Amino acid sequence: MRAGIVLFTSDRGITPAAAAVAAEERGFRSFFVPEHTHIPVKREAAHPGTGDASLPDDRYTRTLDPWVALATAAAVTERIELSTAVALPVEHDPITLAKTIATLDHLSGGRVTLGTGFGWNTDELTDHGVPPQKRRTVLREYVEAMRELWTREEAAYDGEYVNFGPSWAWPKPVQSHIPVLVGAAGTEKTFRWIARTGDGWITTPTETDISARLPLLQKIWAEAGRAGRPRVVALDFKPDGERLASWAAEGVTDVLYGLPDRSPGDILAHLDRLQAKLEALQLF
Repeated sequence: MRAGIVLFTSDRGITPAAAAVAAEERGFRSFFVPEHTHIPVKREAAHPGTGDASLPDDRYTRTLDPWVALATAAAVTERIELSTAVALPVEHDPITLAKTIATLDHLSGGRVTLGTGFGWNTDELTDHGVPPQKRRTVLREYVEAMRELWTREEAAYDGEYVNFGPSWAWPKPVQSHIPVLVGAAGTEKTFRWIARTGDGWITTPTETDISARLPLLQKIWAEAGRAGRPRVVALDFKPDGERLASWAAEGVTDVLYGLPDRSPGDILAHLDRLQAKLEALQLF
């Protein structure tokens, strides 16, 4: 099982580059950042954690662009995986986003993973012209279209929401297949989307008991004819040896730990304590 870090980026506190360097130096294998382009003040969508229009953290309104943030991290690291938890591709132009991700993978030496979500903030999606009731379909078409651009010398796509004729687009990613992980509730609907289009699941902060859901994911994955097992990235809050051992046996491949909204010095001390706990559990 691999251990990674997720930084809820904002325009205060530690920079993504500094956090990624510190994580890599301490042996963490992955570095994740989130995305929100904006938060409409008036909205109907309830936050999944609070259940209403209130936000649990003001960093939702201050989030940095994930691809710029990861580019700064790529420039100062060598090994750590660069990912999003989660990005919202449907809020972008798919051709332009495919170029951005391919460029980052090219310049980082093949270290990019796309962690994506369907978008709980449907008012935010509406501002981008995405029909909330069709957001899963739109995301599927975006991923399929970007894969065409990443892998074919002459790419084309004909869908309901994405459409372009034969086109050239370089650079191609270093990786032959950029992994796509989906951060969403562990439902049958989510797992069927993953089995058709994605490569793995990122759990949500509100899901504390994922053990009962993993067999369903693996069953749907196998029924779809997918080889091996899906990647499972579990958000964890405090390392516990018994729980981590159980997760590993059940198919969890990665655990992610969030960084607090504190000063850079406090974050480095937090990483030191977390590293020591994980080393004691022989996770490193």
